[in-house]
Amino acid sequence: MKLSPTLIESLSRLVELPSISSTIPRIGMANLPVINELAYWLDNMGFDCEVMPLLEKGKANLIATLGKGAGGLVLAGHTDTVPCNETLWQHSPFKLIEQNNRFYGLGTCDMKGFFSLAIEASKDFLTDELKAPLIILATADEESSMNGARALANAGKPSARYAIIGEPTGMAPVYLHKGIMMERIRIVGESGHSSNPSLGRNAMETAHKVIEEILKYRNELTQRYNMPSFSIPTPTINLGCIHGGDNPNRICGNCDIDFDVRLIPGMDSQLIRSEITQRLQPIAEQDAVDLSVTELTKAIPPFNANTESDLVETCSKLTGYTAQSAAFTTEAPFFQQLGMDTVVLGPGDIDQAHQPNEYLSLDRINPTISLLKKLIKRYCL
Repeated sequence: MKLSPTLIESLSRLVELPSISSTIPRIGMANLPVINELAYWLDNMGFDCEVMPLLEKGKANLIATLGKGAGGLVLAGHTDTVPCNETLWQHSPFKLIEQNNRFYGLGTCDMKGFFSLAIEASKDFLTDELKAPLIILATADEESSMNGARALANAGKPSARYAIIGEPTGMAPVYLHKGIMMERIRIVGESGHSSNPSLGRNAMETAHKVIEEILKYRNELTQRYNMPSFSIPTPTINLGCIHGGDNPNRICGNCDIDFDVRLIPGMDSQLIRSEITQRLQPIAEQDAVDLSVTELTKAIPPFNANTESDLVETCSKLTGYTAQSAAFTTEAPFFQQLGMDTVVLGPGDIDQAHQPNEYLSLDRINPTISLLKKLIKRYCL
């Protein structure tokens, strides 16, 4: 048997490899270096590794399978991270730092750290004759388009019975989470010399009115939809970023507003987009600007698993936590499309995700490895 990396070696290397994904193309990066590194390690350990290239250059998924047969368990995660502002970090986000009983680094929590723990857990089973396969699955672009998970669903693979998605849940199994739609409002006015406002149509001034209307609509959604199973029981709308104009002394000729809507079960993303468009058109007509509402990525539906499923009940028993809901979004709906009994469960905490000085607590490492070993033993041996 060839040597495999230690946990610290693998986590350190994964953090060192930048793999940022973003809806802004100039910020996004390839994830293939991370995929290739994982494939190299897992191939050396005896896994059968399939690298699945995506349409976008430099992007790929990895399906690494140990054993053969039907059923089995998928340990899944995404290889990309969100963008980061290095000036806000105490240390380089691309260097693993052990301090205060924590591992610091971009992706330690969300969610490169899960791969290192899954690899460590699998080492006990490399020479066993598995009755069902163990699959370590790594995807691309979860933080932006989820094109990696979409590609898997479209290809109909991998085929397995159970799936654990190691997103940061604080070790509690998540059976229910919100969906998400990410949208762009584009306002096109007319630039001109700022000394005479009548020379143009200021897209940023229209954006001010648009934002007010979106906030009114957000309040209406909270009255229309409510699901007490969530800690935040209503849909949310977040105004995420705004870009417009090119100089203070020019009338702003164009402005983009990007926002997201967190969907609860029963909501239709197309209806939401249509309603927003209808509400904004009178503003566009009044200001004589062109206005459009388009999707940045295809909407991700909410995830809702059966709380009485074998995997949900097993994870609850092994962790001591009752299955719960989450306000964030994961790739879980795509695994459901593939027919897998799916639970979201990982060692990190969501409050540490997408933050400067992201970390994974050391006291979560051994319990997670132990949990994964028990799950592998139950569903693969």
